[in-house]
Amino acid sequence: MFVNLQLTEELFQHIWALRLFSQNNLTTTTGEAVKIISPGTLNLHDGPDFQAARVRIGDTLWAGNVELHLKTSDWFRHGHQSNPQYQQVILHVVFMHDLPPGKALEIPCLELQQHIPKVLLQRYEQLRQLAPFVPCGPGIERVPELTWTSWKDRLLAERWERKTENFKAWLLCNQYNWEEVCYWALSQSYGAPVNAMPFLQLAQSLPFTLLLRYRNNLLHLEALLFGQAGMLTGPLTDEYALTLQRLYQHLRHKHGLVPLPVHIWNWMRIRPAAFPSIRLAALAAFLQQTPRAFAKILDAESLDDLAGLFNTCPSPYWHTHYRFNQATAQTQLPGLQMVHNLIINTALPLLMLYGQVKHKKYYQQKAIDLLQQLPPEKNTVLDNWKKLGAKVHNALDSQALLQLKRYYCEEKKCLKCAVGIRILSEGLQEPAKKGK
Repeated sequence: MFVNLQLTEELFQHIWALRLFSQNNLTTTTGEAVKIISPGTLNLHDGPDFQAARVRIGDTLWAGNVELHLKTSDWFRHGHQSNPQYQQVILHVVFMHDLPPGKALEIPCLELQQHIPKVLLQRYEQLRQLAPFVPCGPGIERVPELTWTSWKDRLLAERWERKTENFKAWLLCNQYNWEEVCYWALSQSYGAPVNAMPFLQLAQSLPFTLLLRYRNNLLHLEALLFGQAGMLTGPLTDEYALTLQRLYQHLRHKHGLVPLPVHIWNWMRIRPAAFPSIRLAALAAFLQQTPRAFAKILDAESLDDLAGLFNTCPSPYWHTHYRFNQATAQTQLPGLQMVHNLIINTALPLLMLYGQVKHKKYYQQKAIDLLQQLPPEKNTVLDNWKKLGAKVHNALDSQALLQLKRYYCEEKKCLKCAVGIRILSEGLQEPAKKGK
């Protein structure tokens, strides 16, 4: 019996599905020979764990459902003996047979405790207990590139699905006005990471049709954005700020606008180049230069075309100011990294979603092709992946690895991860094949 090694039902199902156990001399608890022809397919709904399994017990070939438990007594603890869904179970597979003599199931029972390699449980326990950057770090370099490539494609699809959940909801709210959804999404991205929500609130408080009305006048757009953000209410001394304040008061009464409370903006522990004031000025310049951004995104033929849309420069005031009334020698304005972030996190996911909704694979493929042309993002998470030997060639790689770290590694979902499964199963599947 294995001591101090924790076996979960999820791992036990994984072991059964991939037959990561010795299949030599398998017998039921009553001594009948067992041969696994097919373990079946995992059932994700109510009922037995595996369906359509094929198992030879003695001289009889059985086809049907298989139920797995860590202990035989779990069958009774879960009430399966009186549940009609379990009447077609052909085999009860357990890690440990714990029923007392004289008490038995009406169906054959297979105990696997002595047939599972101890090293497999040790590896799993190590992954669960380790607390480095990622649990499987020491084994990453042994994972074949083919495994990584297919897994990264899946991770990217998951990441974009998460990113576009809100986009889908917004489309339903505004009768599939793609330009307005693009405006909301880009505004949110301009505020990322710490001011994403305030930027979205601001965008949704300023009708897109109103911004189109003033698209040719940068000063009007700045007045609307800064005024609606609540940043034009305090004592202002600069002529530029006073001009925006007077202009916003006029526009506010004219269009019935209600400004947001100024306290929603985050200024602490962020670089001055990411201050909401700088980002708002950059957003205003973008809206003036590209009022109908989504059409331009659809038409972009190259990465240079797309980057040109977002490569805008705020008005001169913000070249020497990070905040109103506070002059500085020279400011650090949003640059190429900001442009790439807007493309990676908003433009391309929107392009992919449009292709999916309209059933146009051209746009879906273009989104992926452009992502692969972009350099990888730069942050601590990706630096740590590189130290472990992970390949980060482009933005597709970086997006996939960010998804992997956040939703698999941090949650210890090693059995849901292609890399984790590969490391756990390394060198263990060959014995199972020989036992067929």
